[in-house]
Amino acid sequence: MSNPADADTTPITSVRQLAEYFAAGCKPRARFRIGTEHEKFGFRRDDLSPPPYNPSPGRPGSIRLLLEGLAQQGGKPIVDGSNPIGLRLDNGASVSLEPAGQLELSGAPLETLHDTKAELDAHFAAVRAAAEPLGLGFAPLGFHPTMTRADMPWMPKSRYGIMRGYMPKVGSLGLDMMTRTCTVQVNLDFASEADMRRKVRVSLVLQPLATALFANSPFTQGRTNGFLSYRAHVWTDTDNDRSGIPAVMLEEGFGFERYAQWLVDSVPMYFVCREGRYIDVAGASFRAFMEGRLDNLAGTPATVGDFADHVTTAFTDVRVKRFLEMRGADAGTPEMMLAQSALWTGLLYDEAALEAALAVVRGVTWADAVAARDAVPRLGLDTPFCGHSLRSLAGDVLAIASDGLRARAMANAGGRDERLFLEPLRVIVDGAPTQAEFWLRQYHGPWGGDVRPIFNFSDII
Repeated sequence: MSNPADADTTPITSVRQLAEYFAAGCKPRARFRIGTEHEKFGFRRDDLSPPPYNPSPGRPGSIRLLLEGLAQQGGKPIVDGSNPIGLRLDNGASVSLEPAGQLELSGAPLETLHDTKAELDAHFAAVRAAAEPLGLGFAPLGFHPTMTRADMPWMPKSRYGIMRGYMPKVGSLGLDMMTRTCTVQVNLDFASEADMRRKVRVSLVLQPLATALFANSPFTQGRTNGFLSYRAHVWTDTDNDRSGIPAVMLEEGFGFERYAQWLVDSVPMYFVCREGRYIDVAGASFRAFMEGRLDNLAGTPATVGDFADHVTTAFTDVRVKRFLEMRGADAGTPEMMLAQSALWTGLLYDEAALEAALAVVRGVTWADAVAARDAVPRLGLDTPFCGHSLRSLAGDVLAIASDGLRARAMANAGGRDERLFLEPLRVIVDGAPTQAEFWLRQYHGPWGGDVRPIFNFSDII
């Protein structure tokens, strides 16, 4: 989301102007970069409870103190009112909070996956230094394995207060999405409108495969939930006006203007920010705002900065901004975080690989993609897909990604190229369990039906 001080105050005059907002993101291939974002659940080591924002008497572990500890290592605090809610780092990355205190790293745009690994390693070290004195750990899992919705704290971020009131009106699981889910995503560039269109088609159609490969949320409130990715299931009933796989994004001729028009006419608003204050307009039409037809915003012109904020409230499985966000994966181990970035970088950043991936999805309809998305939270790699299964597709897609990374020829100091980061996926394609399947084997085996050991196994600091 844009920060108020950074907002573009240019008044909106047309949808075409908004299409140009997206077009400004086009880059020459030499300037393509990789941005990795991931979230993780904080927990108090003594009782595994989620840390509140403010410390309680005798219990120093809190999100606010964690942010203050991170700030001592460098960076500029991001505040909401008087509350620190994140940290803008000197290298272009940032640390922010999800609604229940899930800690997110929004990585800097980097040239190679080797750079991404170094960034993640540095982030984990920084979090470790700040968290250990507070008795906190962090676990990247797709859905919180033990806590109820009521157990989860709320962070003092104004936009979350507006969303908290609106979510129950449009879906049964929106508050779970906000408080009990964590994801990992990679942000990638496009060269032109046509390049964006090709990449959106490949990544939207294959997003259910990513959900299956990275499934990591088989537990709810201390028990198995019947899903491999309960996080993905949550998204099926969060707010379907702004989520999933919109048909418009797979239509012939999809482009910046058609996408802008969909956002303006079909995605309800949450808020408008003025002078650091969030005005609740949840459910209102952005088109009505543009045309001056919202009573509580009378005399307030819609700006390009308002549209940039509005773009961040579309929660499609692949989101178009001035880059593309792959949003279909559960949070997972550091190795799987890197594998997720490697998969999409390999598929989308080499021309031959992108054409091969387009051939794989050619003929797949919007209905096919939606059917796979609906089934994959429960079935994982066994999800039916165009007469076969996602499992049968996985090997071919991984081979294409590997070829794409080999063609990039980005080697580390030891001479190994970026294909090394696909190794966790190769093991799964060869028959090893996914993260969710591994946890289920532990739960039914050595853990004896107790899910709490998952925190020790998955703690990344």
